[in-house]
Amino acid sequence: MPTGTRDGPSPARHPTAPGAADSVPFLDLAAQFEEIRDELEPALLEVLRTATFIGGPNVAAFERAYALSVGVRSCVGVANGTDALELALRALGLGAGDEVVLPANSFIATAEAVVRAGATPVFADVLPEALLLDPASATAAVTDRTRAIVPVHLFGQVAPIERYSPIAEACGAVVVEDAAQAQGATRFGRAAGGLGAIAATSFYPGKNLGAAGDGGAVTTDDEILADTVRTLAAHGSRTKYVHELVGFNSRLDALQAVVLEVKLRRLAEWNARRRAAAAYYGELLGGVDEVVLPTVLPGNEDAWHLYVVRVDERDRVLGELAAAGIGAGIHYPSPIHRTPAFRDHPRTVPLSVSETEAPRLLSLPMSPHLTRAQQERVAEALVAAVRAG
Repeated sequence: MPTGTRDGPSPARHPTAPGAADSVPFLDLAAQFEEIRDELEPALLEVLRTATFIGGPNVAAFERAYALSVGVRSCVGVANGTDALELALRALGLGAGDEVVLPANSFIATAEAVVRAGATPVFADVLPEALLLDPASATAAVTDRTRAIVPVHLFGQVAPIERYSPIAEACGAVVVEDAAQAQGATRFGRAAGGLGAIAATSFYPGKNLGAAGDGGAVTTDDEILADTVRTLAAHGSRTKYVHELVGFNSRLDALQAVVLEVKLRRLAEWNARRRAAAAYYGELLGGVDEVVLPTVLPGNEDAWHLYVVRVDERDRVLGELAAAGIGAGIHYPSPIHRTPAFRDHPRTVPLSVSETEAPRLLSLPMSPHLTRAQQERVAEALVAAVRAG
């Protein structure tokens, strides 16, 4: 689940100074397109020529390729990441009266999908260092109605699934991954999207693996769950005009599948470039006391979907970066339980880390096409901004 969100609007940010020759974009999708243009354009024209727009061999080929990359038996392409998570929850049979534990520090779509499936989101806090779902807080949030725990692989780092699985097993729940921001990330060598009972991901254009519009997928090793997801996403039908379930329409179209398959071949290389960029940010900013750098959990190979630092007076710093032509952003301005849509939602555990850290989060430019010179510009502007307060 707009750069850095699952399916929603662009991240909260100030526009960079117009016309600045040395401005640094938050994400350069135009450069990404130029890298794959020669391979992508004929593939798209072939889809248009054959008019295989919905389903067909292109979608099936991408589903096989993505399942292989994740290390699971099944991938079902759907219309977007929010649908993917909702379909995963519905396939598990969740509905009215069931509770789903999820982190308060995430994009709102994580909670929206739970509500749309008919269940109730229960917010838990996040770890102070990595900002991922806190196992202790998740344990405290569990009740006799808990049916799923949804860790979010936030900013491209894999949540410690092995710490949630015992919690889920103890209460008869399942672990459902929100892997919208973590294509290509791994934990102890295993890929995000293949660690829980079932997982959802998003292919919004700003993701590490982004389509040319909306797109998403459900991945799982359970072929029965995959078949249920596919059926629900096709109006509850396996056979035309025979509707076994009440589903809805959520399909990954062939044009998006072609874009995704071309990009998937480069995902490992692009993620390696992101890791190199993250390491260089660490060199540039490691000695700046006013900037708290992101933490990577032991055992993780981060996909670096976002490079999120923490600073005081974040909104002032963001404005100064914008004035300097730096396209920084905020992920996310408020924890989910502080948004108007969930403001009156009951809270069962303290959410102090999510509430304390949200006003300090600042996303710096990050992409496979970010140059070292651009990073030096970002670092110079950031240091000047944080020391100007």
